[in-house]
Amino acid sequence: MQAQVKYESEVKSAVLGDRTITVKNLTPVFSPQEQDKRNREIERRLFEVFRKYAGQRG
Repeated sequence: MQAQVKYESEVKSAVLGDRTITVKNLTPVFSPQEQDKRNREIERRLFEVFRKYAGQRG
């Protein structure tokens, strides 16, 4: 069973002509250990993508 993930909410509004557009951004809140784990996984996946396309330059 996975723990319930909590989110930090950020709301921004902008006026465009006669309309008001509201954007709600939700960011997950992780413990420092979980954040480190997520960052390492993202770095690993980005490295795989860069390695895949690095040979196709030029």
